[in-house]
Amino acid sequence: MKYVVMIFRSVDRVWTADDDAALDRLMRLEQELAESGELVSSEGLRPPEDGRIVQIREGQQVVTDGPFGEAKEQLAGFFLVDTPDDQRAQEIAGRVSVAVADRVELRGTLISEGMPDELR
Repeated sequence: MKYVVMIFRSVDRVWTADDDAALDRLMRLEQELAESGELVSSEGLRPPEDGRIVQIREGQQVVTDGPFGEAKEQLAGFFLVDTPDDQRAQEIAGRVSVAVADRVELRGTLISEGMPDELR
């Protein structure tokens, strides 16, 4: 089953040497997961002010530049992994958490497992 491990970052946090070290740890973990065949994708994300909202209104595409709304945290990056079970996904999420020295969020994907009836 596929899982997304989401990494968050405070919007007002300044990049430090600790972040450089965390990035090195994440890159080593990324390599290890790639070698094991569990890594599907992994990316860091640009800041919200570089993002855009894209939607269709009355048949027309509308694009709104960021930043968007008040938020204390932003999605800073993710690992998409394919693991045999939830326990292994939790182990990987724990390693990502240690690497970034903060909490992460782990969610299973819907399509790889099949859309549950209660979410239809």
